Amino acid sequence: MELFACRASEDFAHKVISHLNALTPDNDNPLHLGELVTTPFSDGEFQPQFEESVRGATVCILQSTIPPADNLMELLLAIDAAKRASADKVIAVMPYFGWARQDRKDRPRVAIGAKLVANLLRAAGADRVMT
Repeated sequence: MELFACRASEDFAHKVISHLNALTPDNDNPLHLGELVTTPFSDGEFQPQFEESVRGATVCILQSTIPPADNLMELLLAIDAAKRASADKVIAVMPYFGWARQDRKDRPRVAIGAKLVANLLRAAGADRVMT
């Protein structure tokens, strides 16, 4: 298992790594936070890139989808990058699942945001989602 974090959740990811490593103090091969670099472009777009091989690995990508929507987009792009880099499985770990309150149609002519976000995560290549 390899753990990576997008920009909005890097501090939290370090705490998760510390906690997981504390659970197994005799571990000769402690978990570390993998290098995921997000390059910004001048027009506001960005591109996540894995700086290490994820071929055949189970990749966990930590990212909260708190506003702005760029956080969700960064997670989707990171999932796609992992799949294109031949990761075996990609698990999206989302401490905050944005749009989760929009889980049903309670009025006419409204979107169901939670379903849309779930479909986007699946289309990007996520095998599992942990919220």
